[in-house]
Amino acid sequence: MKLPLAVVVVLVCIAVTIDATVYFSEKFDDGGVQTSQDARFYAMSSRFDSFSNEGKPVVIQFTVKHEQKIDCGGGYVKVFPSDLDQTDMHGDSQYYIMFGPDICGYSTKKVHVIFNYKGQNHLVKKDIKCKDDELTHLYTLILNPDQTYEVRIDNEKVESGSLEDDWDMLPAKTIKDPEAKKPSDWDDRSQIDDPTDTKPEDWDKPETIPDPDAKKPDDWEDDMDGEWEPPMITNPEYKGEWKPKLIENPDYKGAWVHPEIDNPEYTHDATMYKFDSIGVLGLDLWQVKSGTIFDNFIITDDVKEAEDFGKETWGVTKGPEKKMKEEQEDMERKLREEEEKSKKKDDEDENDEEDDEDEEGNEEDEAEQGEEVEEDAGTEEEDTKHKDEL
Repeated sequence: MKLPLAVVVVLVCIAVTIDATVYFSEKFDDGGVQTSQDARFYAMSSRFDSFSNEGKPVVIQFTVKHEQKIDCGGGYVKVFPSDLDQTDMHGDSQYYIMFGPDICGYSTKKVHVIFNYKGQNHLVKKDIKCKDDELTHLYTLILNPDQTYEVRIDNEKVESGSLEDDWDMLPAKTIKDPEAKKPSDWDDRSQIDDPTDTKPEDWDKPETIPDPDAKKPDDWEDDMDGEWEPPMITNPEYKGEWKPKLIENPDYKGAWVHPEIDNPEYTHDATMYKFDSIGVLGLDLWQVKSGTIFDNFIITDDVKEAEDFGKETWGVTKGPEKKMKEEQEDMERKLREEEEKSKKKDDEDENDEEDDEDEEGNEEDEAEQGEEVEEDAGTEEEDTKHKDEL
């Protein structure tokens, strides 16, 4: 009887291990929630049955699309404790986790990962780059009970590590020994001046000298203009400040390393990852240029469940979306080319018209000149005839 009982226990343990819990999920049938007004704060939240992530992973995942080509604004979510007053949610409302992309100008294009620990918000020390194009991207945060984490974008790992190493939640494990001091005879100079090197006798030359080619102007009057002095020029013989050459220091002991001791203020905390009452998911952000679409939210304790959810949502639409975007860009490119061709043709036609006008003007000038010549000729004939008559 003992063997079957053991088997049952193992099967029960396996069943508990592989059974995933989805605490929250939302796939908007109309395509997602979209910000609609520029230069404003947004606050939106949804409540679900509260839970604790003690002893198990928590996975937060959603999609973001900046179809307006955002220049400054948040694309992140916040996970709040269940006692949040949703009617009064704002930027200072205490949260457990803040996760997602944030873009502002060229300098800020990062994925925020912020955990609240003992009432203080702590930002990850690593710089995690976010996507800044106009396509939909899948953001995933995995927080494990062994105090490790992983950040994925489009189902690919972009960062991972431990809470203790990548956040300043706890004091440093070690500190510099306040009693230790560098010995007075410790020489940490790798090179020194050569004591045998001497400055050449002809080294010291002035940096500038009077211009030998300058001459006193003829109209210079000492009584009126003062005593004339030639302008100064750079001395071609000037060699700069003399310094002896360097040699290896025979007494060099290397860089002195300050000894460290255990930090008496450090205490390991194996529960940094734990949040007791997760119960609200919210968007609490600022956007200068609106148009961001949020969709496909899921909070679960199973990574595989989140992966499958991502494949069923973002995984199905990413290909057609990319193709449509490429076709749109191709169409816009062709339109620009047509506009440029049309503008070029208009410019050529305008130049041709100006040339035609110039030719017509030249022909008119020639005709007028011909008439003047004929008139002059007629006048000369009349003058000749008048002479003959006289």
